[in-house]
Amino acid sequence: MDKKEQIIRKLRENGCRITKQRQILIDIILENDCYSCKEIFYKASQLDDGIGVATVYRMINALEEIGVISRESVYKIEYPEDRSRQEVCEIALDDDTVCRLSERNWKRVVQEGMKQCGYLQDQKIIRIRFLHGL
Repeated sequence: MDKKEQIIRKLRENGCRITKQRQILIDIILENDCYSCKEIFYKASQLDDGIGVATVYRMINALEEIGVISRESVYKIEYPEDRSRQEVCEIALDDDTVCRLSERNWKRVVQEGMKQCGYLQDQKIIRIRFLHGL
């Protein structure tokens, strides 16, 4: 399964309809280093003049929610080939209970924990990285 198919499957799992316009946007982001939504919109509008700026922003947000896009300085799809291993986090508790969290649920647990500890107010987590060797 190629990156585009994996992304489409993940979007569908999150309740997103896959329209022709959304497929165009995925192709543009996969094939180009885009520095802004405006740039993505410009490229998309050359292919389909029915694509609006709001559609681009919604698609970027949807890709961000499923964890496959990076917005540091370039909009670039970050979808590791071996994604299946990364989709579950297993947490063992001292009473021998084992909790398995999907990537989405793990992100929600971290978000709620950070709110409770006072690290977050109205912000949303866009990426979690595990740094090895620290």
